[in-house]
Amino acid sequence: MIAYDDHGRWYREPLGPSVTIGILNASDLAGYINYPVYIRSSKHVPLNKDAVRDTMPVLFDLLRDEPEPAVRVVLGHFIFVFIHPYNDGNGRIGRFLMNVMLASGGNPWTVIPLEERNEYMQALEKASVDQDITDFARFIGKQVEKRLHGSELPKIPN
Repeated sequence: MIAYDDHGRWYREPLGPSVTIGILNASDLAGYINYPVYIRSSKHVPLNKDAVRDTMPVLFDLLRDEPEPAVRVVLGHFIFVFIHPYNDGNGRIGRFLMNVMLASGGNPWTVIPLEERNEYMQALEKASVDQDITDFARFIGKQVEKRLHGSELPKIPN
């Protein structure tokens, strides 16, 4: 599965220039977390380093074996950010993974609009902390529906 093989590269490549200019150490981008990570403004505590190494292959097995594209989209994104395998960039990679899963089901690339970020974050928090994924699934579904019915991509400010 491409997502399993390439997610580490998806994480490293955008952050590579930060290593070049000295903001990050190359070791910061080498594999999964090796120390506790916490998410600012969240009650969710990501998995520890040993659990991350155990759960990441299971996530990708689940995605490979799930026949329903909509389930792959929601669970791929949610479980990835729940596991939180990297020090930084987990949300970006989770949304990228969501779009890989969307494309695998023949659906359009979908961007979470900045003006809907709070709703998105609240839905993720409820799914992670309260173990209720309903609002998150509805939010993602609403975003995909907008794209399917001709809504334009959000405009990027100058």
